[in-house]
Parts: sequence; structure tokens; C-alpha cells
Amino acid sequence: MRYKFVAITLSSIAIAVGVMPKVTAQLPILPIPNLQTPTLNSNNSDNKIVTDWVYLDGRRLFQVTSTQANLGVRIETIQENLAQIKQSYLQNQDGLLDIKVEGINTAKEITVNDQYLVTLSEQDMRAQSLNFSNFDQEIQDLLQQRLQKAKQERQTQFLLQQGIIATGTGVAMIFMSWGVAYFWHRSKKNQSQKILSTSQTEEPISNLLSLKQQQNLKEVKRRLVQLTQGGIWGGGTYFILGLFPQTRWLQVAIPAVAQIPLRLGFIGLLIYVGVRFSYFLIDRFASALVKSRVLLTPETSKRLQLRVSTISGITKSVVTTVWIGVGILSALATLGIDLIPLLAGASLVGVAVSLASQSLIKDAINGFLIIVEDQYALGDVIAVGDVGGLVENLNLRMTQLRDAEGRLITIPNSEIKVVANLSSRWSRADLTIPVTYQADVDKALDLIKAVASKMQADEDWKQHIVDHPEVLGIDNFGDRGLIIRVWIKTQPLKQWDVSREFRRRLKIAFDQAGISIPIPQQAIWMNQTPVINYGVDANGSVDHKTNV
Repeated sequence: MRYKFVAITLSSIAIAVGVMPKVTAQLPILPIPNLQTPTLNSNNSDNKIVTDWVYLDGRRLFQVTSTQANLGVRIETIQENLAQIKQSYLQNQDGLLDIKVEGINTAKEITVNDQYLVTLSEQDMRAQSLNFSNFDQEIQDLLQQRLQKAKQERQTQFLLQQGIIATGTGVAMIFMSWGVAYFWHRSKKNQSQKILSTSQTEEPISNLLSLKQQQNLKEVKRRLVQLTQGGIWGGGTYFILGLFPQTRWLQVAIPAVAQIPLRLGFIGLLIYVGVRFSYFLIDRFASALVKSRVLLTPETSKRLQLRVSTISGITKSVVTTVWIGVGILSALATLGIDLIPLLAGASLVGVAVSLASQSLIKDAINGFLIIVEDQYALGDVIAVGDVGGLVENLNLRMTQLRDAEGRLITIPNSEIKVVANLSSRWSRADLTIPVTYQADVDKALDLIKAVASKMQADEDWKQHIVDHPEVLGIDNFGDRGLIIRVWIKTQPLKQWDVSREFRRRLKIAFDQAGISIPIPQQAIWMNQTPVINYGVDANGSVDHKTNV
């Protein structure tokens, strides 16, 4: 089912080609009668000599030339004359045709049943795919064949035959549309089952890449299915319109009127499908790189899993920019705009913009170096200057961090000079554990080692601890007690989880062993104030006694 969308694409092309009736095989897919593509160089365009077709019942009859300003009026006049001649001939029961071509080689006046049709100049005659030396006879034969065929196609027997063909075409369109819808729903069901089975067997990052890959492939298939359905119904309707002379003119009118919108819409759809398919290829390559173990060590493989989303995201943005640029240039070319002077002007504007926005260039260069040198990636926790947090977004211009309070911090890449990556390849839980001075130090150290070893052997936590915990010993004599330092090497971004669990277990173990964790204390000394008694002795002098 993976390559079924290729078959769908080929079927849509086959439908567009196969439904073209023989009577309209001489028509281009998008004819342009009476419609000139606009151009930027329009100063002398009104005097430019252009050529266009005259149609009879939706079929090309002959060409006429004129200046671009007058061609539309001339075509309209000839079409009105031809419509009157055809109407008179169809109402004439005897079916006689008297076609006259009179004049010299420089101008030919054509009349049908004494009704004026057109005067062809020498330039008009040379535009025809007819023998110039025998032009009069060949143009008479052409007009006679086409007018007789127009009358035959309006007979009841012919219309019934064409009605049967139209009915069969409608039934075939319904069955083809149902078949495409059936295979699409079946493909979606198989893809959902595949995604479910993949999510149960692969690692989270591989699962995410596979999910994105399947989503992009699903979107490509969905758009191609829509394109195929449009080809079925549009091509079938176009074919049915060509079966009847009353509606065959719509085969010319509809594409002519909707030519520019159809082309622009088709270009937009192709660009969208190209972007989605590029996303699919990028995710597929990234997924294969993550799953590969040939050239990667376990440590570099895990780091690559953190980097791959960053690299793929930036690659997708670059590819999207390229596709959009191609789409814009294609749309401008479709509108008839000369791209060479436009690109030259755009290059000059680009130079001026680059000189005026040197900071953006610095951001892009520094962002490129950050990605290439693997300074950090999406999902890392970093500290830049006075701020830090989880890297949520990283592109060539800026880095966005989410700090512990939930604030989104945006930093231009050119402002990042020194960065501290707290989750590159591995992390470390740096713990300082206070113990009272009255506690048995050796017993406390042994208990800390035992708790760390038991936690490392735990099934739930051994996958997060990558090395044996290190009890470094007494790190300092603090104000409240002894400070014991412990290092635990962990997987990236797991140091905080390991620290919290280790403290919880250590508190329980200290309580069971009777080891106290010091708390803040303050000693206050209280002294009584002495009381002085004053008195007068027998000689009349003041006598005092101090009582404590």
C-alpha cells in the first residue's frame, strides 16, 4: 500500500489523456481563444501581431491574425457571422452549400450561401495549415465538411448514440470514483494498524518520527486521491461535453475562462504535495538514522535522538522556503511575467536588505554553528547568562526557552556567547546532605552508600542511573552540621527526578537509623538586671547596696 499513491497519480494522468474524444484531439488541453496572457512588457503589446482560432461547434476551423488590440473584436465578428451562416444552413431543408472564395492572393473574401463570413489577408492565409497554392479549394472543402458534419451531429440518431455514450461514461465515472475511495479507506485502515504496531515496539523518538512520516505520507495520498477524483469527474464531464454539438463549445470556453485559476491552483497543489512528500522523506531518513546502530555508539545514538528533531525541523523549514520560492516563480511565469529582470531586481534588493539587516545574518550564522557543533538541541535544558530553561524552539534566527515559571524566553542566536547545557549526553545529580555533629559520621556515610546502591539496583530507576553513585565524603563543616556530598550520574534531564527520589529514600533511612538532619537553631543567653537599693547612713552620706 506504500506506493499505491504512485498508481493513483498515474491513473489520474491516464484519465486526463484517455477521456479526450477524437473530435477534440486537435484542441490543446487548455485552449486560449480570445484570451491573451498578461505580460509586464505591455508598452508595445497593442501593436504586436498575434494569431488565434475561429471555432465551429467547439472545433478549430481556421486562424486569423491581427494586432493584439484588435484581434478580439475581429474574432467576435467572425464568430457572429459564422453562427448566422450555421443557423441558416441548419434551417435549410435542401442542405445546399454555396461556398465562394473570391479575390487575389493578398486578400480572399469568403461567402457561404451569399452570406459574408470573412476576408482573409495574405498573413491570415499563411497562418493556415493548408496548401497555399491551392488555398481556395482547400478552404472550401474544409468549410463544407465542417458545416455538413455540424448538421449530421444534430440528427436524432446521432444524439441518441451520443446519449448512450454519455450514460456509459457517467456510470464509469461513478465506479472509478468509488474504487478510488474504497482503496483510500482501505489504505487508511492499514496505515492506522501499522502506526499502532509501530508505537508498541519502537522507542519514543522513533515512534514520533514514524508517526510524522506516516502522517505526511497520508496527507500526500489524500491530496493525490482528491486530484484523482477531480480528474475522474472533471475529465469525464469534459468528455461528455464534447459528445454533443450544443455543449462542445464549453470545452473551449471553460478552460479559456478558468485557465489562469486552474494553472495557479494546480501549481499550488503540486507545491503542497511536494512539501508534504519532502517532509515524508526527511522523517524517513531521520528515522532510519535513529534506528541505525552500525556507526553509532549507545551514547551518541541517544544524543542523536535529541538532535534529530532539531535538524529535521530546520531542514523542513529550508525545504518549505525552497518549495514556496519555486511555486512563486512558477506562478509568475504562468502569469506571463518575465522572470529575468525580476530576478535581477530581486538580487539587488537582496543585497540592500542584507546590508541593512546584518544582525539577521549574524543570527543565521550563529544558529547554523549551534546546530552543526551540537551546542544544544530541542529538548535540552540550557542556561544562557541569567536565564535558563527547556529549549522549545530552535531555528537559524532565534532560540526560545521555557523557564520553571512557564515564561517563554526568546534569545537571538547572535546574542548567545556562552551557553551551559545541562542535558548534553548525560547529567549529574549533585546532592549536599546535612548531618548533625552528634551523629556517627561513618554510619551515616555507609547508610548513604547503601541507599544509593539500592536505588541503582531498582528496576524503576536503574535505567535512569548510568554509573555507580559516588559518595565523596564530608564536603564542609556547616553552621548546622556536617555537609556530605553525593554525585549520581544520570540520563539527560533525569537528574532532578533522581535527586527527589534519593532524598525521599534517604530521609526514611535516616529516620529508621536515628540519624538527625540538623535544623536551623539560635542560642539566646538571658542575664538578670541587678537591683540597686539606695539609703542614708548615720553620718548623712548616701549608701547603696546591689541585690542580685
